[in-house]
Amino acid sequence: MRLRPKALTTGYVDGAWWPRSRDLAAELPALLAVLAVRLGEIPRVSYNLTEWDTAPRQIAVDGLRVRLSGFWSRPAHTVDVVAGDRRRLTLLLVPPDTEPSTAHHAMMCAAERENVDAVEVLLRGTTTSESTVDSAGAGSSCVPEQTFQGAR
Repeated sequence: MRLRPKALTTGYVDGAWWPRSRDLAAELPALLAVLAVRLGEIPRVSYNLTEWDTAPRQIAVDGLRVRLSGFWSRPAHTVDVVAGDRRRLTLLLVPPDTEPSTAHHAMMCAAERENVDAVEVLLRGTTTSESTVDSAGAGSSCVPEQTFQGAR
């Protein structure tokens, strides 16, 4: 996972997350543990129903109940994490089967402070095993502001 720094930002996403599977209930505890450092208690996560296997309506994370809200109309390839004080982080969801170098590039770009790219632009090339990202731009301006270990 990669996040933008804590500051006023523009754009569509506040960072990126690359889960290992389509099992939301299994993937969320590690993500929420890392995000709790920034957000505190996280009682709600919303997601697009088409991108995950069937998920329960709630899960327990560190003894706290987290409501999972799946929507057909939710923007594709994003997950919203909502804190107890209603602060919200929108994360780019990099599909689990994405080729590693392509996923890395998408995550680096999503975490860039000045990034204003739409989700589709950030994910360009992530649906195939061959990256379609312009090699000249692949490492140019996308530098992560913050990196966390434990959640990919």
